[in-house]
Amino acid sequence: MNLQKCVLFAVALPAFVVASAEIKLRGNLVQGGTAVGQAAPGTHIKMDGRPIRVSPDGWFLIGFNRDQQPNVVLKGVHSDGDRWEQIVNIEARKYDIERIDGLPSAKVSPSAADLNRIKRENALIGAARLRDNPATDFLTDFEWPLVGRISGVYGSQRILNGIPKRPHYGVDIAAPQGTPIKAPAPGQVTLVHPDMFYTGGTVNLDHGYGLTSIYTHMSAVFVTGGQHVKKGEVIGKVGATGRVTGPHLHWGMNWFKTRLDPALLVGAMPKQ
Repeated sequence: MNLQKCVLFAVALPAFVVASAEIKLRGNLVQGGTAVGQAAPGTHIKMDGRPIRVSPDGWFLIGFNRDQQPNVVLKGVHSDGDRWEQIVNIEARKYDIERIDGLPSAKVSPSAADLNRIKRENALIGAARLRDNPATDFLTDFEWPLVGRISGVYGSQRILNGIPKRPHYGVDIAAPQGTPIKAPAPGQVTLVHPDMFYTGGTVNLDHGYGLTSIYTHMSAVFVTGGQHVKKGEVIGKVGATGRVTGPHLHWGMNWFKTRLDPALLVGAMPKQ
C-alpha cells in the first residue's frame, strides 16, 4: 500500500472493510489474515488489551492466527482523551487435515541431538520475529516471491501415527532447483542461516510493525544480515535443503508470534 492511498493488498479471499468515525480498517478479516488500519494521528490503540504501534500518520497493522476466535476488540484513545471501542468479526476457515499411520518412529520424532539443534535454531527465528521495527515497508503491495505450482497451503495439518503435528504455517511453491527468489516487498534482512535442520538455507525479512517473512529450503542466499532489500530484489535461489523431498520454496509470514497466510497478501498465483 502506498502512503498516499488507503488501498490494501491484493487478496485471495474477499477483502473486508471496517469503517467508523474512529478508524478505517481494510484487509482480510479471516483466520490467518492481515489488516492495515488508519486512525487519527496521535491515537493510542490496543487489540484485545495488547498495545499496537501506530505511525505518526495513524497507520497500524494487525494480524489474526490460524485458530483466531470469532472477534477481536480494538480500543483507542484519541490525542484529546476521547475513547472508542470497535469489535471486529473474524471469519473462520476450514483446513486440510491428513492422517498417515504406520510410519517408522524415526520419521515422526527427531533424535535428542536433533531436538537440541532444532531448539537453538527455532530460538534464532523466534528472536527475529519479535522485533518491533518502526519502518513502514508493510504498506507496499506484496507480490509472489516466484511463480510456480503451489504444493502446500497455509493451515493444513498432518496426523502421523495418531500424533497431531504442527500445522503448516505458510505456502509451498514448487519450482526447479536454482529458480530465483525475489523479495515480495521491501524489508530488512534480520536472519540468514545456510543450513537449518528443518528449513535448510533460511532468510527472514522484517517489513516493519512486527510483520516478517521467511524463505526456506534455499540452495543459495544472496543477502546478508542487516541489509535492506527492495521489492523484486533477488534474495536467493530455490533448493531442497533441510527436511524436504524436493525443490521448493516455503514462504511464511508472521505478525510477531502470530502466524499469517502469505497467500492472502498477494492474490492468485500468476500463470507460468
